[in-house]
Amino acid sequence: MRARVLGLAAMLLTTLTGAVDVAASDRVTYTPVSPDAPVVLPRDHGAHPGFRTEWWYVTGWLRTKDGPVGFQITFFRSRLPFDDANPSRFAPRQAIVGHVALSDPATGHIVESQRLAREGFGLAGASTADTDVMLGDWRLRRDPGGSFATKVSGEDFTLDLTLTPGQPALLQGDRGYSRKGPDTGEASAYFSLPHLKVGGRLSRGTTNEAVQGEAWLDREWSSSLLDPRSVGWDWAGLNMDDGSAVTVFRVRNEAGHAVWAGGSVRGADGTLTVLGAGDVTFEPRRRWHSPRTGADYPVETDVVVTTPTGKRRFTLRPLFDDQELDTRRTGGPVYWEGAVRTEGGRGYLELVGYGGKVSL
Repeated sequence: MRARVLGLAAMLLTTLTGAVDVAASDRVTYTPVSPDAPVVLPRDHGAHPGFRTEWWYVTGWLRTKDGPVGFQITFFRSRLPFDDANPSRFAPRQAIVGHVALSDPATGHIVESQRLAREGFGLAGASTADTDVMLGDWRLRRDPGGSFATKVSGEDFTLDLTLTPGQPALLQGDRGYSRKGPDTGEASAYFSLPHLKVGGRLSRGTTNEAVQGEAWLDREWSSSLLDPRSVGWDWAGLNMDDGSAVTVFRVRNEAGHAVWAGGSVRGADGTLTVLGAGDVTFEPRRRWHSPRTGADYPVETDVVVTTPTGKRRFTLRPLFDDQELDTRRTGGPVYWEGAVRTEGGRGYLELVGYGGKVSL
């Protein structure tokens, strides 16, 4: 349930083909998410081309010589609505979108880069055998030992990082079947790898320095996700200093009320608490008004979760306010996603739909 997937298919059809055979979309069958063993590892580290869309979504914090910097490395695969019976290898059945971004308080705004290409012909691809996604010279790959290597670059920076798991994968929802609405079909297959140890290099301009940090990887795929009443969502993933991990989200309607909510809390001892629709509330504390888009984002927010041991409150404060992203040129919306702190931890917060309704 991540922002840049929104609007992707329609934009890609125009960008990659210039014309759409509408009837062909009726002959495409997308795989539905099943509540029966939706995630099986290590099999599901690979791509799932039968589903409408999926993503590999890395967010994290780096320690640099000048202070903390947030980063994102994301890849999306989208199954385009072209006739399954078309035998041509030139038919653009899959597209890959990539986005990388730095959140540096010294800069005061997001520095980012975006790419899009059809799968195949050495341009882009996502392996079904294991995590191995490429888009030109951008890549995210899982090695046999379980670590991830990635190298991506923008006009002004390059990230060359290794991400090493320190904990088992966290299967969200019911063994990876994650509800996103009141209808059982409004769901995704979803697992996370919190507390990834990060090491590597960050190049900016003429500087090239060794960096370390911690990250979070979300893996999610679906063919039907959002309730028709939804206008957007809020999501946060938090790596806590004691080794615990917190995932929270809500899907919002036009009045700002939750259509659905959920998440999980994995304790430092590995105990997992799955959060249901009534267990998560978002309480805005302070908003930031974008001078570019006019959107008002609740960039400082209290998240209250209810667990069997009682209520817990997490106050999320941004590394800096202007972490708004505009991904319209690769099919996504304008939204806010940035590095946030909370007492005893840090992570990323995503705020979608505050500049107008988004749709999948």
